[in-house]
Amino acid sequence: MALPVSLYSAAQVRALDAHAIRDLGVPGYTLMKRAGESALRFLRTRWPTCHRIAIVCGGGNNGGDGYVLARFAQAAGLRVAALAAVPPESLKGDARQAYADFAASGGQVLAFDADRLKDGEVLVDAVLGTGLHSAVRADAAAVIGAINAASRPIFALDVPSGLDSDTGEPLGAAVRADCTVTFVALKTGLYIGSGPEYAGAIFFDDLEVPVPSTPEFTPRLERIIEAEIAAALPRRARAAHKGDFGRALIVGGGAGMPGAVRLAGEAALRVGAGLVTVAVAPENVVAIAAGRPELICLSLTDASVLPAAIERADVVAIGPGLGRGEWASRMLEAVLRCDKPLVVDADALNLIAEQGPRRRDNWILTPHPGEAARLLGMRASEIQRDRLVALERLVERYGGVVVLKGAGTLVGSQNRIPGLCERGNPGMASAGMGDVLTGATAGVLSQCGDLWLAARVAVLVHAMSGDAVARGGERGLLAGDVARELRSCVNL
Repeated sequence: MALPVSLYSAAQVRALDAHAIRDLGVPGYTLMKRAGESALRFLRTRWPTCHRIAIVCGGGNNGGDGYVLARFAQAAGLRVAALAAVPPESLKGDARQAYADFAASGGQVLAFDADRLKDGEVLVDAVLGTGLHSAVRADAAAVIGAINAASRPIFALDVPSGLDSDTGEPLGAAVRADCTVTFVALKTGLYIGSGPEYAGAIFFDDLEVPVPSTPEFTPRLERIIEAEIAAALPRRARAAHKGDFGRALIVGGGAGMPGAVRLAGEAALRVGAGLVTVAVAPENVVAIAAGRPELICLSLTDASVLPAAIERADVVAIGPGLGRGEWASRMLEAVLRCDKPLVVDADALNLIAEQGPRRRDNWILTPHPGEAARLLGMRASEIQRDRLVALERLVERYGGVVVLKGAGTLVGSQNRIPGLCERGNPGMASAGMGDVLTGATAGVLSQCGDLWLAARVAVLVHAMSGDAVARGGERGLLAGDVARELRSCVNL
């Protein structure tokens, strides 16, 4: 089944389960059997030559899913080692029924022993489910540690055991799965924070439970998808000219820092902006003009030069290589006085953090976790602990559209479901990558005029470009490589 766009909290998914049982008349055990059938299908798709599996079953419904899978896998001819992390006699409800049916079918359940994990070519994690929101107990942590140390591929049911289904953070210990099959609805924690690192590849089955169109089932997040690119950047008319695709002004490039603003300017051009001007300290003009002659270079001898340039622009971006000195502060104040749509990044964000919060409806802020922490008066570790909450606080305090960069970049705005970009890779953790995103955002915004759509599309094409470049290897990936690849991604 194709992955849906919407992501939900663990509480919402539990409410969906209850809705299916109470309102749709689907017995809970029927849902569990559907989950087991789905898990077997995806397991055999992922590991078609596997003949021996070891399933580690916990004490709740996640363990029940494991026992159902054990019964179906055994019936399909696989050799199954069912290992009980919790004594089966303590099981209740549907999980108890799942264990009883497996035992009645001739299945043997053994007490968990790390040595028995060697009996499986693939290990199935069915220890802990979505209800976990506190630290993993010592006994469960020992089981999780043994699974991770077994040097076998790991297939997690619903969520990797020990992972917070809402924040994506491990709760003391968590299974590092090669892939996860999740049921009913996509859980937010599989996609944000450290979730992707623990979940691996994600399979999905809704178990024939539709999501009602009611307020309590409003998604927590929506995945940003490729269809949005065409919405922001439609096919061009044959008679089009550069004036039809916007004029972007990028202010930055303080003394001795020409590289960042050049990267931003090139990115704006590569996503299709019609005309791009970079306003920089005088000593940087020659270096930028020589390296990228398509950029118009404006020498910022003084802030008084800016108003005329701003008047000619459709979008103004500020921050790349700006610096934090007096010159930078004057340029920022000149930009903030205008009423044009803004893209604000890097040192411009740091200056705003120092000066105190400002609210504005027509800007896009693009902080990384460190900048977000300064804007909120927090530590970067606190931002990373719950990125979705941090995004909400940034939007509330500063207005406009906020792009919280990082693994699983988030895009938020008042009264909108936040967007999530699941693309990108660790190779993009290199100098200048944020400057490329700033330029891409300004370039897309200059063409579509919609801050929300522009931010989402720029984040997506930036990540897609990074992934395309990373096919040749993540290590050594440069921001300039990503800027050049943007052209392919906006022309899908």
